[in-house]
Amino acid sequence: MKITVTGSLGNIGKPLTRELVKRGHSVTVVTSKADKQKDIETLGATAAVGTIEDINFLTSAFKGADAVYCMIPLLFSEPDLSAYFRRIAQNYVQALQQTKVKRVVLLSGWAADLVSGENVEDVFDKLTGTSITIMRPSSFYTNFYSSMNLIKGKGLIGKFLTLRYSGILALLRGRTGLLMGNYGGDDRVVFVSPIDIAEAVVEELLVDSPTEKTIIRYVGSEEMTCNEAAKIIGRAVGKPYLKWVRISDKQMLQGLKMAKVPLKLAESMVEMQATMHNGATLRNFHQNNPKMGKVKLTDFAKEFALVYNQ
Repeated sequence: MKITVTGSLGNIGKPLTRELVKRGHSVTVVTSKADKQKDIETLGATAAVGTIEDINFLTSAFKGADAVYCMIPLLFSEPDLSAYFRRIAQNYVQALQQTKVKRVVLLSGWAADLVSGENVEDVFDKLTGTSITIMRPSSFYTNFYSSMNLIKGKGLIGKFLTLRYSGILALLRGRTGLLMGNYGGDDRVVFVSPIDIAEAVVEELLVDSPTEKTIIRYVGSEEMTCNEAAKIIGRAVGKPYLKWVRISDKQMLQGLKMAKVPLKLAESMVEMQATMHNGATLRNFHQNNPKMGKVKLTDFAKEFALVYNQ
C-alpha cells in the first residue's frame, strides 16, 4: 500500500513509519522541516517537505495514497488554538477530497468530545467515499517530560512548592519536587505509550474492508491513580516520595497564565484536565472497552530517567 503519514517523525510518527516500512509499504512522511529529510529516508520512507497550511502541498502529498494518517500538531504560538485546529482539519479534508483517498486515520484525543475547543472530528464528516477511524488515545506518557522542572523541584519556586504542599520537614530533608494539575491525587487515569498508539494506527490503516464509514477507537496502555504514576516516575529518578498534587481549576489557569501560555490554550488545558478529575474521560474509555497496549509506565520511566539525569 501507499500510505502518507503526517506529523513528521514525532512520538507517534517515527514508530508508525518504521513499522509500516517494515511491513513493506511505501510510506511518505509529511514534515515542515527540511533537516528531517535524511532521517525520514534512513527509515526507508520518502519525505514530503512543506507546510500543512498549504492545501496544494497537502494535495500533492496525498496524491496516489491508499491511506493517510492525519494529525494536527499542537502549536503554542497559536493565539486561538480552536481556530487553528479547525483550519488545519479543513485543509486535510479538502486535500483528501481532491485526491479521493479511501482510508483515513485521524488522531484525536480521549477528551475530544468533552472539551469544546478540542474537537474537530466533525470536520471530517464532510468526506464522502472515505472510511475513517478516529483515534482517541488517553494521556500520553510523554506528557511527563513537560513536568520535568516541577519534578526536579529546584530553585526558589521548587522550595516554595515543597514547603506549601509537603511541609517544612520535607524541605529540610531535601525532598523537593512534585507533579501538579487540576487533576491528580487518587484520580484514576489511563496513560498511553506513543508506541502503542502507533501500533493501533497501523492496524487501522491496514484494515481491508471497514464495516462502517466512521469508527472511534480509544487507545490506552495502563490505568492507575495519579499518585501511583507519580511513585513510578519518582522511583525511576530517585524520588520515591514523589506525589501528584491536585489544585483547583482557578489555580491551574493562573499558573498557566504566569507561564505565558496563550489564554485559549490555557482554558482548553484546564477544561480537559477537569474532565480527567471528574472521571468523564475514564467513563468514556471504559464504555468503549478497548484492548490495552503492551508498554507499561515502568518501561517509559526508564527512558524518562535517562533524559532527567542528563
